[in-house]
Amino acid sequence: MSTVRDRVLTGGARTTGVLLCLMLALLGAAWAARDLTAARPGAEVWWAWLGGARGPRDATAPASSLLDPLLALGALTAAVTALRGAVPAPVAAGTLLSLATATALLRAPLLWMPGVGRLPGTDTGLTSWAQRTVLAELALAAALLVVVAAGRRGAGRAGRHRGRPASGPETAPSAYGVVRAVPQAADPGRPGRSRKGPARTVGVLLAAAGLTVAGGELYRLPALGADGYRKALLGDATDLPALPPPPAHWHAAVLALLALGAAVAALRRASWARPAAVAAAALLCAHGAGALALAVHTGRADRLAALSGTDRLELATAAFLAVTGLTVLLVAFRRGVPAATGGAGGALAYGSAPGAVRPPHAPPPPSTLPPGW
Repeated sequence: MSTVRDRVLTGGARTTGVLLCLMLALLGAAWAARDLTAARPGAEVWWAWLGGARGPRDATAPASSLLDPLLALGALTAAVTALRGAVPAPVAAGTLLSLATATALLRAPLLWMPGVGRLPGTDTGLTSWAQRTVLAELALAAALLVVVAAGRRGAGRAGRHRGRPASGPETAPSAYGVVRAVPQAADPGRPGRSRKGPARTVGVLLAAAGLTVAGGELYRLPALGADGYRKALLGDATDLPALPPPPAHWHAAVLALLALGAAVAALRRASWARPAAVAAAALLCAHGAGALALAVHTGRADRLAALSGTDRLELATAAFLAVTGLTVLLVAFRRGVPAATGGAGGALAYGSAPGAVRPPHAPPPPSTLPPGW
């Protein structure tokens, strides 16, 4: 099998992707730093990030959410992954695509929500900067998608123009042919692809988590009604605890979509399944752990028996998402299929002389080599 398809990112695409990731990380870190320095005490900011009471909207009100440090950490991780040459190209490309997709889906609602610029008691300049931040993050996410697509096409053209694999060992000019040896015990697949056992585990866990979140949204639909749920899904800025984060129902829908998409990719053992699973699992784990921490802080966990069935179900769901997300992270971070080498699945040259030893599955060279060989 040719290695041209394995090279989905050129060096220029990796470098550009790293720069875009660093810019995304700076935007998220800037909002988190603003709240920790210019807003109320750090402990209050932390509980506000988790969805607690924020108090009146004024110059000291937290203007970010837990998504800001999460996206900043995810962008830094993607930058390091794309920068490392030892990381297979499909994994690097999947990391950049996962970051871009999550950023676009989680930031998109502020493009259409009414009342973003008319929050009572909120600094107008702060609101304007929040809008510019969202537009910049969406532009950077779109740029990441373009970079990965352009890098994929460039690698394919480079391999076709050269007429040989884009990577692989140099062969002797006197060799009659080149074959690819595939050991019987090798795990077939592109470099970085998940192995069968971990892929199935990740797929089943993410599918269960995604269906759980989707089921919770369907459970709330009759109580809100179709029109009420549509308004809650699309959101209103006056209902948001902070400027940048999406509405709660939109956030839940995005979590379900990312989890189910990553589950399908993992079960099919797609080359980009591992970074997609890591991104979905990190968001699920943070969502569940944050809800549990807030329940403990507000005392809801201490009066579990007195809570309604719906509240107990929400806490159970949060615990399940936290444990599932953490488990998927531990499994998805395991090494995937290694890159082929000349001694194990790599290119092997043979036929430099009529009597030379050749691989058992290779056709024999002619008894008389053509002139020039």
